[in-house]
Amino acid sequence: MKHILLVPDGAADEPVPELDGRTPLQVAKTPFLDAMAETGIVGGVQVTPVDMYPGSDPANMALLGYDPGQYYTGRGPIEAAAMEIPMEPRDVAFRCSLISTDGEKIIDYSAGHITTEEARPLIELADEKLGTSAIKLFPGVSYRHIMRWHDGPVDVETFPPHEYIGTPIAQVSPRGDGESKLRTFIDDSINLLDDHPFNRRRREEGKPPANTLWPWSPGRAPQLPSFLSKFGMTGAVISAVDVVRGLGRLTGLEIVIVPGATGYYNTNYEGKGRYALEALQRHDFVWVHVEAADEAGHAGDIEEKIRAIENIDRLVLGTIVQGLKGKDDFRLLCAPDHLTPIRTRGHTVGPVPYLIFDSRKSIRSGGAHPYDERAVMEGRNMVPEGYRLIEQLFAD
Repeated sequence: MKHILLVPDGAADEPVPELDGRTPLQVAKTPFLDAMAETGIVGGVQVTPVDMYPGSDPANMALLGYDPGQYYTGRGPIEAAAMEIPMEPRDVAFRCSLISTDGEKIIDYSAGHITTEEARPLIELADEKLGTSAIKLFPGVSYRHIMRWHDGPVDVETFPPHEYIGTPIAQVSPRGDGESKLRTFIDDSINLLDDHPFNRRRREEGKPPANTLWPWSPGRAPQLPSFLSKFGMTGAVISAVDVVRGLGRLTGLEIVIVPGATGYYNTNYEGKGRYALEALQRHDFVWVHVEAADEAGHAGDIEEKIRAIENIDRLVLGTIVQGLKGKDDFRLLCAPDHLTPIRTRGHTVGPVPYLIFDSRKSIRSGGAHPYDERAVMEGRNMVPEGYRLIEQLFAD
């Protein structure tokens, strides 16, 4: 028996006026999800605790079966684990986003989705000029990078830049332990990068500059029990983003790299499906995470969000289902990690719809229900603690 956890990041939404009060998930053409919903269980799940920011880090930790209330320490150390950055017990890792500002407010949380190749020399320059004996910068993927601070602060309030587009920097600057050094670091990064030749060219091309480093979500390395010891099987994870790969590495899953997987609209959807099938030849569990719908939500782009959901259904899920047909029995759990509404362009607290499917038999009770947010609105098969949901994937 094979087990699949499919996470269409941020696919859940609110009713959208432009879609006549429907959600992108309701509007999208999803024949594979529709077919599974006819015989599967459709319900709602509160993935992260309601008093916790519904970031992809604690949310995916919960979907993997680990209680974020017990294990979560911050996003920074999870992404540091993905990048295999060595962490001593007193080290603190921050996610350090490369963003766009005008010196007064946040303009773009991703510096125009800067490429990894473009970002690397800027991070290396910043490490050379702004790094110290205690602070070091590590280049990551696109706009996502890491600051490691030896004996750094954890009791500091920081703010995810994707939630504060258009907000004055002064309103969302770090607050608490170490705030002075962190604010100085942000200011120094603007002074270093704003007039860099690379950013002068970007402005000439009408692109947002990659001119500010924004540290947030600090923490020390978490200690997670292995997936094998917890669930009695080995597994693999497929994702283009470090926060998911980091959770995989921390729990002992195989990290599968898919060529062309970008974490954006242009990701290699079909490749994720094909590599998932290959991983299932080595393991009984695979976790497939797709970021595109979340990025579309942050951009407020309805059409891209619908397209991303359709690509996940046809190219990721469809590839997996057709590849397993007649070969292996399987159970599948599909659940977004959080809502990323078009209206807010940020993550929103609230339950999301989930689907459990068994290829051997019908497991639904009562009538069939479509897989979308109506399961939440109607309170069907509600799971109040997200980290318990995966138990249904492994139930027989």
